[in-house]
Amino acid sequence: MARLLGRLAAILVAACLLFTSQALTTPERAAAADPGYLMVHFTGEGSTNQQMYLSHSTDGVHWNDLNGGGMVLRSTVGTKGVRDPALVRSPDGSKYWIIATDLCIGCGQGWGDSQTNGSRNLVVWESTDLVTWSQPWLLNVAGAIPDGRNAWAPEAIWDPATNDYVLYWATNATLNGVLKHRIYYARTSDFRAITTPQLYIDRPGTQGIIDTQIIEVPSGVGDYRYVRASGDGQITLEGSNSILGTWTSLGDLSGIGLTGAMVEGPMWMKFNGSDKWALYLDQYASGGGYMPVLTTDPSDPAAYQKQTSASYNMGGTKKRHGWILNMTAAEESRVLARWPNTTINRLQSFNFQDRYVRHTNFDVRIDPNVSPVDDSQFRLRTGLAGTGTVSFESVNFPGYFLRHSAFDFQLAYNDGTTGFAQDATFRKVAGLADSTWSSFQSYNYPDRYIRHYAYQLRLDPITTATARGDATFRVTS
Repeated sequence: MARLLGRLAAILVAACLLFTSQALTTPERAAAADPGYLMVHFTGEGSTNQQMYLSHSTDGVHWNDLNGGGMVLRSTVGTKGVRDPALVRSPDGSKYWIIATDLCIGCGQGWGDSQTNGSRNLVVWESTDLVTWSQPWLLNVAGAIPDGRNAWAPEAIWDPATNDYVLYWATNATLNGVLKHRIYYARTSDFRAITTPQLYIDRPGTQGIIDTQIIEVPSGVGDYRYVRASGDGQITLEGSNSILGTWTSLGDLSGIGLTGAMVEGPMWMKFNGSDKWALYLDQYASGGGYMPVLTTDPSDPAAYQKQTSASYNMGGTKKRHGWILNMTAAEESRVLARWPNTTINRLQSFNFQDRYVRHTNFDVRIDPNVSPVDDSQFRLRTGLAGTGTVSFESVNFPGYFLRHSAFDFQLAYNDGTTGFAQDATFRKVAGLADSTWSSFQSYNYPDRYIRHYAYQLRLDPITTATARGDATFRVTS
């Protein structure tokens, strides 16, 4: 009897552990209480469009651009451009990562070069709150692949069998005499170190494959625990009960009129509180960006339904290959507070009215005829420290703020520390030289103000008429 009770207890413990593991393994959370959705994406070609953008939706099909449609993260590493991001939440919700292709078409390489001699790295950011992100780093994933020539379209999924992530991406490499894109994978727990890359998906003959995204499907829906959609000449669906196990071909979406010649970049989203999914597809051939097709069974190609253009709205910016996260209420509150639609402003000098505050190589000064003009554009955010204050965030280097250090100014990346917040926070007061203009008093050195001296921005005490003029600015759009 004691032995039987012991076995029953062991079974119950194992069942609880299995339930806990399954409850925490899916990056795409979809509980009825989760209020909204966050999409990370890029918007097109060029150095500013190939960066990270965010959009928000309350219903999964009508999207609003965050940050006024401006970028929210900018890569300063590798090619200094990023595409095809994935947004990964840790099982316990304590960490987030954005992983993206290190690629800047038209601002470093063309399509041909990027396929034959592109970056072998991915770009990675990390956060603990979804709003304050680390500086980006490069993760070399393709360097160990024989003849590996690039690394594109990364994705990741938590594997409960091994308690780590399966990181997978496309690399153009020669294998068995055939040069083409195949999907490779490696394991990682922190997106800083990976196991040796292995071949994951290889289509027959010369058919390549670039875009793949996997979802975990609740029990009772279809015949498979996992379903993946891939861009491999079509939008092909496959099912499996193990991430790295055998996958079964389920068909493609050509039967509903969506061929690989029209769409790419499949991106899944599960609607909160229901067994309903959207598969977003990038209309690359027509330049139309994302469109949703809906289904109640991801494993059945015939169950997908195209939507009329009036039934969804993708917002003001074009949405290209990305990732959708089902947010908790706390996550949504933080995200919406961090990236509201804040007006873009410039700071015009009072006593040199042809000059504006601008950054150049992360130094800060006042200059005339600023080029590019966005070097002189800032969003006046709610102060990082203290109420009734402001902080100046760069438009073309989001996450970078005007900060004083040793009373000199620089454009610096917010490291999330209290010291940074205080150095980058100011009180907007009536202009010291003209009350219809503005001056900016330091938060942590209240006897000092932002002023220019020899055209450089400084933090100084103001005691003369000349200094009052130097410390007065017009906030203008």
